[in-house]
Amino acid sequence: MADTRSPSVAAARSRDVARRPARVRLRFAVLGVVVLAAAALLLTWSIPLDPAQRGYWIAVDLRLTAVATVAIVACCQAVATVLFHTVTGNRILTPSIMGFDALYVVMQTALVFFFGGAALAATDGLLKVALQSALMVGFATLLYGWLFAGKRGNLHIMLLIGIVLGVGFSSLSTVMQRLLTPSDFDLLSARLFGNLSNSNPEYLPWAAVIVTIVLALVWRRRRRLDVLALGREISTNLGVAYKREVIVLLVLVAVLISVSTTLVGPMTFFGFIVATLAYQLAGSSRHAVVLPFAALLGMATLLVGYFVLRHVFAAAGMLTVIIEFAGGLFFIIYLLRKGGL
Repeated sequence: MADTRSPSVAAARSRDVARRPARVRLRFAVLGVVVLAAAALLLTWSIPLDPAQRGYWIAVDLRLTAVATVAIVACCQAVATVLFHTVTGNRILTPSIMGFDALYVVMQTALVFFFGGAALAATDGLLKVALQSALMVGFATLLYGWLFAGKRGNLHIMLLIGIVLGVGFSSLSTVMQRLLTPSDFDLLSARLFGNLSNSNPEYLPWAAVIVTIVLALVWRRRRRLDVLALGREISTNLGVAYKREVIVLLVLVAVLISVSTTLVGPMTFFGFIVATLAYQLAGSSRHAVVLPFAALLGMATLLVGYFVLRHVFAAAGMLTVIIEFAGGLFFIIYLLRKGGL
């Protein structure tokens, strides 16, 4: 059997380590080209070439809205899931397990239940979006602060309570939905169904500003994230304020998920797929590599999928259905291979 300590093996390993940055840069370049090509195709495919035509700028505006929505949602879902995995130390859990999606559903359902289906369209606007996001972030902040304030507070108890609250919100939503009229239920179902076409262009500038601020805060913490990934005891011994950092990161996760959910509706498994593939393909465990790689991979996935389904199969609304179905299968396969939580 070959001696792993021999000079030849050591030299081979050193060459492999030296080549890793080049491979990582190549993968980033490939993803960047795919994102730019898919965005260009979405903006120009089957569109009138004459800017003087009436439908030209209307089509461009609609497609720019779709591309911007994809970019924001992909960044939100990918970065939030990677952060959540780092904080929890578990790559199977997702932010939706904390009840964020269920909270969004119960808010929309309660609005229709008490004020009728017409209230969905009548209350659309930045004020409603701000209130929804504030409620979701406020819920997360109160939950995290309360659970981590006590001496016995820990991450596992917080996750358990988040799961229980999520189930409770889902049950409450189901009860109210069963009491709705068929017409109101149809209106509500259309709103709760994750769809990239649901995005309102008026929300995009505000969403972009919020996401940019959050991503900047996350990027400043990229080295601390590498330390947090080592576990509570090691990160505390290395001088990281563990509880404070965990609460801050979970609140940032809540902000990203609230923005994504408000724009297009719940997307349970998309972030899990992107984050898991990013860990395998990024070629590094450092968050300075994984976070932008996951965001680019998410944008490439959504843009390519949206283009194929919209212009090849004329079924753009099925994108989230296919992603969630594939994500559920991927989750089950990953869980069975891993053998546990």
